[in-house]
Amino acid sequence: MKKKSAYKLLVVINNLFPNSQMKISKSLKIHRRISSSSAISNHPPMEENHHKRQRTARVVAGRTSKRKLGRETYAVSIITQITETEEEETDLAVAIRRHVEVLNSSFSDADDVKGAAAALSSLAKTDENVEMMVENGAIPALVRNLESPWSLAISGNVPKSCDHKLEKDCAVSLGLIAANQPAYQQLIVDAGVIAPTVKLLKRRGVCIGCMEANAVLRRAADIITNIAHDNPRIKTNIRVEGGIPPLVELLDFPDVKVQRAAAGALRTVSFRNDENKNQIVELNALPTLVLMLQSEDPSVHGESIGAIGNLVHSSPDIKKEVIRAGALQPVIRLLSSTCLETQREAALLIGQFAAPDSDCKVHIAQRGAITPLIKMLESSDEQVTEMAAFALGRLAQDTHNQAGIGQRGGIISLLNLLDVKTGSVQHNAAFALYGLADNEENVADFIKTGGIQKLQDDNFTVQPTRDCVVRTLKRLENKIQGPVLNQLLYLIKTTEKNIQMRIALALAHLCDPKDGKLIFIDNSGIEFLLEPLYISSMKQQKYSARALFELATKATSFAPEDSAPSSPTQRAFLGEEFVNNPTLSDVTFLIDGKQFFAHKICLVASSDIFRAMFDGLYKERNAQNVEIPNISWEVFELMMRFIYTRKINITKYLAQELLVAADQYLLDGLKRLCEYTIAQDICVENIPFMYDLADTFNASALRRACTLFVLEHYTKLSSELWFPMFIKKIIPEIRSYITDILGRPVQASS
Repeated sequence: MKKKSAYKLLVVINNLFPNSQMKISKSLKIHRRISSSSAISNHPPMEENHHKRQRTARVVAGRTSKRKLGRETYAVSIITQITETEEEETDLAVAIRRHVEVLNSSFSDADDVKGAAAALSSLAKTDENVEMMVENGAIPALVRNLESPWSLAISGNVPKSCDHKLEKDCAVSLGLIAANQPAYQQLIVDAGVIAPTVKLLKRRGVCIGCMEANAVLRRAADIITNIAHDNPRIKTNIRVEGGIPPLVELLDFPDVKVQRAAAGALRTVSFRNDENKNQIVELNALPTLVLMLQSEDPSVHGESIGAIGNLVHSSPDIKKEVIRAGALQPVIRLLSSTCLETQREAALLIGQFAAPDSDCKVHIAQRGAITPLIKMLESSDEQVTEMAAFALGRLAQDTHNQAGIGQRGGIISLLNLLDVKTGSVQHNAAFALYGLADNEENVADFIKTGGIQKLQDDNFTVQPTRDCVVRTLKRLENKIQGPVLNQLLYLIKTTEKNIQMRIALALAHLCDPKDGKLIFIDNSGIEFLLEPLYISSMKQQKYSARALFELATKATSFAPEDSAPSSPTQRAFLGEEFVNNPTLSDVTFLIDGKQFFAHKICLVASSDIFRAMFDGLYKERNAQNVEIPNISWEVFELMMRFIYTRKINITKYLAQELLVAADQYLLDGLKRLCEYTIAQDICVENIPFMYDLADTFNASALRRACTLFVLEHYTKLSSELWFPMFIKKIIPEIRSYITDILGRPVQASS
């Protein structure tokens, strides 16, 4: 209400001037008093002259006083607006009550009644007026006059005059009030509107060709539409009070506007109301609704297709009757309508016709539905694209349609819809792509258009869409064999480079590990994965790194690396009790001034370095005490314990020193254990150091762990300043690693 708005404005003023509330209150009283007096006197209000004098005096007082005066002047301006608003509202309320009194009075003149109804009809067109009309009793008065007294009849039911303006204006007002708020729908129904509205709808045979009479029919149908909208109870009341039969009869009324209004009302009352649906069908409305689909008037075929869509929804039997009535081809034609709402309704209806239990999917495609549906995917209206994707998803459950949709460019259009942030649009597109992925003829198009990367981007808003995408990728993965693989291998050798890269990226994720060597070594697919790391955009680099990581992970799971044996194969194994035990010891090592008792037979069997030391011409051959420089006691003891027992616990803080010792004494088994321990500590901050450590001591396992880490965490690493140079440095290692693991025999999958 505007009164509430006026009150809020006062609150705003008091908040703006917290120290001047008394002044504002007084100003309001003065202003109202002056406003009253100014209505009589032609002289300027005294308050205005007073402000002028005050303003002149305060100019001398300084800027602070000026600002204060400005605020007070602004406050008075707002108060003026409040007062005028209140006066306008008071006048409007009085006018509405007078109109209502005229409509309610039995002594009102006919022209006065018509004038009051016309005035209320005009007021109802402004939303702000509707609440005041309801509060002042307009609804019962309008319903009372909805069926005006007829003038003296001639020949029974034919009136002298075709003046139906009173009924029309009352119907217009009631329709607008019902559309304003859902709560008003029930107020109108409680006032008894349904019975007189149904009587109006039955005036079909009266005054044929009279525009005013036709307008009454149209407005009566609009009342049904507006009071029944999203209100199941009222929909049922309309059926019970006989409102559906006259609406069905009006579908073939000569005036197309009446046809449209009747179809719109049937569309509303049939939505999610099975009893209403059945009655409409039993009254044989379907043939007429199907004929209306062929109208050149968008408003007519738009309402008829909406009505048919609501009738078909969740009603398989009615759907069959609609198809038998010949609706299929007209609906397909409406896919090309210039009206977006009609396009949306037509696509929704096609999707309903192509339900999983339907056998007409092929017939829909044969009649030309696929091309306009694919064109609709490019619409700027999201509801149109959503329904087009829905229909194509249903049609894509048929093998023949899958190929047709793919060959007409449907795949790329559906992939583009995955970038839309609206969840329902994404999901419908994903479901359609899932259907298309079931056809081998579409696999190459998925890959050539970059569809695999798009599906893997995971920019989806709801979990069901993610689940659908996962199933789509799995379906495509199962197709990468036989003719499909041969086609892709042909393309990777002959087509343009960007498509070659897309194929290599896709196959890294989708191919069977046993085909890895064929694709990436024999047909040089590895080069198309590595090249983006040199020159492409960051997005392409990330795609490439992800593909290489997936390829390496997949290949190693089927061709695991051999565990590193000791060198040479150990022939003597003494056990824990002989570690640093003088019993039978024949050599003593001096480390940091401490003695370590050892046994040459065990040492020679474990390491080529110790063999050369004790079997060769070195001075240590006959020495009883051998000094070991550059190795700490803890590291040497761990190394010896490994030689004697093959079982040690390596801590992170000793792992790097132990790696150096293992490399020095050629203890490959110990070296591998050290590499494994060090690899657990790889992170974004130390990856360059770790890689250099692996390179310095030829730690192949650690080097490959670094390589995998880089590929797996490429996005994080790419923000580091040193990374561009680092990635170029390790590309040869990536190539070597991938080539090596793909060249190994592949074990059979369990």
